[in-house]
Amino acid sequence: MGGKQKVDKDGNSGKSDKVTLKKEIGLLSACAIIIGNIIGSGIFISPKGVLEHAGSVGLSLIVWMCGGGICALGSLCYAELGVTIPKSGGDYSYVTEIFGGLVGFLLLWSAVLIMYPTTLAVIALTFSNYVLQPAFQNCLPPFIATRLLATICVLFLTWVNCSSVRWATRIQDIFTVGKLLALALIIVVGLFQIIRGHYEALAPSAAFEFRQDPSVGQIALAFLQASFAYSGWNFLNYVTEEVVEPRKNLPRAIYISIPLVTLVYTFTNIAYFSSMTPEELLASNAVAVTFGEKLLGWFSWVMPISVALSTFGGINGYLFTSSRLCFSGAREGHLPYLLAMIHLKNCTPIPALLVCCSATIFILCIGETHNLINYVSFINYLSYGVTIAGLLYLRKTRPNLVRPIKVSMLVPITYLVLWAVLLGFSLYSEPVVCGLGMVIMLTGVPVYLVGVQWKQKPSWIYRLVEKVTYWGQKYCYVVFPQEDSPEAEPLSAKATD
Repeated sequence: MGGKQKVDKDGNSGKSDKVTLKKEIGLLSACAIIIGNIIGSGIFISPKGVLEHAGSVGLSLIVWMCGGGICALGSLCYAELGVTIPKSGGDYSYVTEIFGGLVGFLLLWSAVLIMYPTTLAVIALTFSNYVLQPAFQNCLPPFIATRLLATICVLFLTWVNCSSVRWATRIQDIFTVGKLLALALIIVVGLFQIIRGHYEALAPSAAFEFRQDPSVGQIALAFLQASFAYSGWNFLNYVTEEVVEPRKNLPRAIYISIPLVTLVYTFTNIAYFSSMTPEELLASNAVAVTFGEKLLGWFSWVMPISVALSTFGGINGYLFTSSRLCFSGAREGHLPYLLAMIHLKNCTPIPALLVCCSATIFILCIGETHNLINYVSFINYLSYGVTIAGLLYLRKTRPNLVRPIKVSMLVPITYLVLWAVLLGFSLYSEPVVCGLGMVIMLTGVPVYLVGVQWKQKPSWIYRLVEKVTYWGQKYCYVVFPQEDSPEAEPLSAKATD
């Protein structure tokens, strides 16, 4: 794809200057992307679901710690894949390179159709609910008000991401620090409670007192709930081409961020249980607000604001990374080519951002989104497993491929064993939810066959696509980016080992 400066009807240009995605993500911003995407609304939503399925305080804390450990194993595998296949797009790019177009398209289809719009909608609704909560203390905020504020927030952050990569990363840096400070406040207050002797729910005799005998299936569902809070640990891989020195900064950011988030999540849950009984936590629809009301007194207003800041940064991070997934899919020919274009001056993927924004607003308008969390978690887990299985397949088929990072085989094998157990028991416990997740993904098969593999389409379809692309280029002032010199050749270009 050639760089284009001056857009005409055929997409040609007169200048030779490069128009490429800018490498503006250093180590700090890379850590902020991972931490900012993981810490969104999950830590304020999932504790209730984890406790409900785990059945006891002690087991729920073990689930939170093990959930972070599973993410750490997965992130080590993704570090190897990220520097071996240095392309933006994360799971989608790796699976497409390793297993081919259909498998990659199915991951892309489920992500664009349900996974990221739904997650963005959930985070945006959490943001609006917490912002409006002080004005509606004795009742739930009106349906229209929450949707309207959530939509305004998504539109504003889409504009920011369209305007400047630097603005978007700076917002991510600032709000990541803000959300860490908010969680630090919860942790410090909780530890102070423990020092004062308020740890009844955390005492071993009470912590493992089960409300009901836990089944393996219920524990698996507790892990799925926790996985929603941890989702986003692989998002730096979606913007690899915009990372400064990715071979160094990609693994460093992962090694710093995942242990930090696991520690923060575990201590945050310990803090919750230092002031709330399991029954109180299960009865609360806003765990952080209930925590603040019990312990912070007149200063409790800080909790809704903290959660709002956290979710605001989460929305920004998800928009930033999910738009790059659309960009990568279009570049591979799996989505309309217009989505692979970037702004002539700002070098931002405006069409891809507008698609992500529109899909999120559509999800916001159709009604309740929280019921889709289990679908999202199941599809997420499925895509992680397929991607890491690809690492093992690549090791076998391309043993001589240059790998700047090469993890022990024990790491991906351990991850896949845990993945298979959790996914299998989740499927057994919630066959309808998991089955619908599979159906959503498989609906991409006919779309792939018609949209991608069918090359001899009627001429009027091609003319329509060209016209839409032309007007999209004029309206968004976008061109195809010129490919930068990659740090490693794509696998498809390499000779057989």
